[in-house]
Amino acid sequence: MHPLHARATVIDALQINNWNRTVVEESLAGGVSGVNVTVAVWEDPLETIRIISKWYEFVRANADIVTLATDVATLRAAKAAGKLAVLLGFQNTSSFGDDYRFVEVFHNLGVRIAQLTYNNQNAVGGSCYEPYDSGLTRFGENIIAEMNRVGMVIDLSHVGNQTCIDAAKTSAQPVAITHANPTWYFDGPRNKPQEVITEVTSRGGMIGTSMYPLVIGGAEASLKGFAAMIVKLCDMVGVEHVGLGSDCTRNWGTDFLHWLRDGRWRRAPEGDISWPEWPSWFNQAADFPRITEALLDAGLSEADVELVLGENWLRYFETVFAAGTTALHSPSVSPTT
Repeated sequence: MHPLHARATVIDALQINNWNRTVVEESLAGGVSGVNVTVAVWEDPLETIRIISKWYEFVRANADIVTLATDVATLRAAKAAGKLAVLLGFQNTSSFGDDYRFVEVFHNLGVRIAQLTYNNQNAVGGSCYEPYDSGLTRFGENIIAEMNRVGMVIDLSHVGNQTCIDAAKTSAQPVAITHANPTWYFDGPRNKPQEVITEVTSRGGMIGTSMYPLVIGGAEASLKGFAAMIVKLCDMVGVEHVGLGSDCTRNWGTDFLHWLRDGRWRRAPEGDISWPEWPSWFNQAADFPRITEALLDAGLSEADVELVLGENWLRYFETVFAAGTTALHSPSVSPTT
């Protein structure tokens, strides 16, 4: 492991693993100090509360190596203690049901990040896989206002392009793309065109570049090419707006893959499905040191690499989390009939 990687506070902006002690140890072996863990995708409010309660139990049972984080101080302290700090996050707003007040409820339970939509249109807005992106809805405006109020990160990773732009303009705080890449690197529905990336980053937001096979072009994508993409992106939007979000999917079977893709919105297609093959240079969080080596080889300075590895996320989180207030927002005006 390069000395820079060993001393850096490495933040992974998205992992959706089936967590156990071994998976935590993989992150620690890769020098990761903090991670946004997905606790809900399609789940309703009650199901989500059950999952969060299991996280509390898991953290208590493994307190020697993992801790729950709700602020940046805990993320930094985890680095010093050799622990993994987890930020609870959603990859959808289904957990809020149809009530904006659940934003505060889940914030009080420790949730600090929520993606507006997953792969489908919902009551908040459009998604990256819908043929038509409706843009942000009135309910979406209220969800964003409430997330701003309590200090919760607005994640746009699986969100439709128009809804991304609307959200970035509507939010009083900078928004984030925690795990996606530019379409000029690999053109796929999960990735973002430059106009979306610019809208997000020009307002102080972040993009977490991702190693997930479906957003890098598959297992044949090269580490050199991935690092070159990050360097180019830093040049285009400023190094201070670029981070990492691996989208690791460790320890799952195909049943969970069906759940991710199909939820309850459709009958699962017949036939075999399988997780995509990861590149040889990254298939678990223990491989993070390879990213550091590649970025240095690609010409980023040590100071800039340290920013990309985690300092940018820490600064961004501090900004958004600290913006939380108890003041109520003014909901969008709606017809009375």
